[in-house]
Amino acid sequence: MAARRALKAVLVDLSGTLHIEDAAVPGAQEALKRLRGASVIVRFVTNTTKESKQDLLERLRKLEFDISENEIFTSLTAARSLLEQKQVRPMLLVDDRALPDFKGIQTSDPNAVVIGLAPEHFHYQILNQAFRLLLDGAPLIAIHKARYYKRKDGLALGPGPFVTALEYATDTKATVVGKPEKTFFLEALRGTGCQPEEAVMIGDDCRDDVGGAQDVGMLGILVKTGKYRASDEEKINPPPYLTCESFPHAVDHILQHLL
Repeated sequence: MAARRALKAVLVDLSGTLHIEDAAVPGAQEALKRLRGASVIVRFVTNTTKESKQDLLERLRKLEFDISENEIFTSLTAARSLLEQKQVRPMLLVDDRALPDFKGIQTSDPNAVVIGLAPEHFHYQILNQAFRLLLDGAPLIAIHKARYYKRKDGLALGPGPFVTALEYATDTKATVVGKPEKTFFLEALRGTGCQPEEAVMIGDDCRDDVGGAQDVGMLGILVKTGKYRASDEEKINPPPYLTCESFPHAVDHILQHLL
């Protein structure tokens, strides 16, 4: 790993780190204000595929988070870029609320399969349709492969198990565009003028947030909110740079020890 440099950028996960559905993590708004008062660039990175970037921004603003649209980098954005690059017509297995982020993308007579979190569409008939497209040679694009995520009523299956089922059935490998892919983190940093060695990532997912960030050269801070479960920090090697109770505690550490 490259030598550490002075901290210039902080990447922050959203769901499970700043909020859980329509409830903010206690103290998160005030902690974000304190972080913005320091001499660092703040960016928000999310694998959420349940809603468009605009809907997500409205949710965050209702929770009184001071966040602008150009500060958010989503896996939906990364997926759209890949579709445009490959010039394919996707079968979109995403939540209907995420469809605005694919406006203008041709989807008739699909020759690719894109999977995000789409509980309403994960049934046999639809998955079988995707299976047949893949057998005919269509590429499989996974917006991310999270095993599970946190809802108000508890943990819930993520898209990962469904992506893996299609990989297994068709003997193919998905192209993954969201966290923990290195290209996702590098793209999120693009435009900040910062290198990975000058950045820290804060998130509740030990593999996708922290492990992915550390693999590209950032520091990773794991918070014990959202989908965190006891001993998660032992699931990755190297372990997180820091494991702490919540986003406000992570901000405290950054302000006291990294700046």
